[in-house]
Amino acid sequence: MNTPRYRGVFPVAPTTFTASGELDLASQKRCIDFMIDAGSNGICILANFSEQFVLADDERELLTKTILEHVAGRVPVIVTTTHFSTRVCVERSRRAQALGAAMVMVMPPYHGATIRVPEAQTFEFFTALSDALTIPIMIQDAPVSGTVLSAPFLARMAKEIEHVAYFKIETAGAASKLRELIRLGGDAIEGPWDGEEAITLLPDFDAGATGSMTGGGYPDGIRRIVDAYAAGRRDDAIAEYTRWLPLINCENRQGGLLSAKALMQEGGVIACEAPRHPFPAMHPATRAGLIETARRLDPLVLRWAR
Repeated sequence: MNTPRYRGVFPVAPTTFTASGELDLASQKRCIDFMIDAGSNGICILANFSEQFVLADDERELLTKTILEHVAGRVPVIVTTTHFSTRVCVERSRRAQALGAAMVMVMPPYHGATIRVPEAQTFEFFTALSDALTIPIMIQDAPVSGTVLSAPFLARMAKEIEHVAYFKIETAGAASKLRELIRLGGDAIEGPWDGEEAITLLPDFDAGATGSMTGGGYPDGIRRIVDAYAAGRRDDAIAEYTRWLPLINCENRQGGLLSAKALMQEGGVIACEAPRHPFPAMHPATRAGLIETARRLDPLVLRWAR
């Protein structure tokens, strides 16, 4: 692989709402400042863990502009621009690039549980997107899309589509898929990345991953693992992973996309952890377990605003 432009820990920023469901831009800015102070190498916005599916188009634009202006180049920002329509995805991505996005992250075209497109149209979709941009594209290979993207197909897109260079692999058996993708794609695979809250982080890095896109609640903890691994201190990385795994597991298997906001409200970073209706709030017992698990690790999120 060539030296990647971006590597390390790029957590997903949650979208902050008031209790009544309005955007809370003041909390949003504090969330971003915390994530930068906690050691994020970069930040991803408007992803599924940002509750992108409850946002109106004008809110997406407002959030992209507000966050990119507030970051002001401190770290690179990946903007998720997924949409079923090639035209809409291209337009979203162009606007994100114009506002200063370092990269766009996009899932293959899908809608609901059953509407998919064949590989030929998926290839055309990413080709059109690449032709419209000058920044890299990350393909998000996640179960939520319900689309099977084989390693040979992903490698082909990396080789034949100019700006397709990064891949966030979140499917079952992620490490095996990453290893095969790197083998088939070679230097065209600039950024093989891990996702899914780092639940498979060590196997994925053993397979050749160079980046990880996790939840936004404790980038400082994930950095301890990734930095040790990158420095060749694998035993230290394993020890850190062992320490942080209970919290990673709480987020991945229990609290899900609300975990980062629960941690951020508990620590005073944001004013309200509520999701936007109809997404259900976290059960109080689940939240209590999350906070208890976090307190044993003393992450910055619980101290940053104090």
